[in-house]
Amino acid sequence: MNDDNGRWETANIAGKQADVFTPPGDKPIERAVLFLHGHSCQTLRDDPVFTTELARHRLPAVCPHGQRSWWLDFVCPEFDTTMTPMSFLREQAVPWMGERFAIAPPHIGLLGVSMGGQGALQLAYRFPREFPAVAAISPAVDFHTMWGQGFPLDALFADTEAARQQTATLHIHPLNWPRDQMFVCDPTDSVWYDGAERLASKLSSMGIPFESDLETIAGGHTWDYFRSMAGRCLAFLAERLGSASESPPEGERC
Repeated sequence: MNDDNGRWETANIAGKQADVFTPPGDKPIERAVLFLHGHSCQTLRDDPVFTTELARHRLPAVCPHGQRSWWLDFVCPEFDTTMTPMSFLREQAVPWMGERFAIAPPHIGLLGVSMGGQGALQLAYRFPREFPAVAAISPAVDFHTMWGQGFPLDALFADTEAARQQTATLHIHPLNWPRDQMFVCDPTDSVWYDGAERLASKLSSMGIPFESDLETIAGGHTWDYFRSMAGRCLAFLAERLGSASESPPEGERC
């Protein structure tokens, strides 16, 4: 795609393929999005809905190909035999975005769908100063429920409990959290809705601010639903990244 809506291209980041979107126009770029795909490995490349919203908010987007790695800090042979997906994002993808777009944390927002949605939350919860703004669509928060079904996830953990210990919900720090977080999930999403609901409950009980939509029905766990939330999530990131240089959240000042 190369028109008034911007341009998609393929890039090589430390030997890994990535789809990269550059918004139209020549105005300075002040913020960017790092997108994490789901288990199907489908990125935002040439998606008309997401592309329109990225162009509207003048947001470059980098969409690395992470295979079925779950974007965790564990070596997944399907992705790489030595480098973890999470270390790749922080040590390779983010610096590459700095070289390409002159953008660095905390001006990089995290966005993900399904497997990538939980990956985005994982990254934000572990490194909230670097990634203060995150939006997750249909995040696969309770991914441990998929252990034992023949996916690459089985090779990462000894059992379901070991996988559960690495879920995003268990990596929320009560005094150090991303200032701006949003997650959405269709209530008819029978696989991942309960995890999103539990995450909302835990954040509420800890007094951590967040935005969510766990009520809108728009297709279940499908790209129809993902696209229905594109405008809302990208507007959220664009707005919050606009003030990313402000003081840290109260939790980080304690």
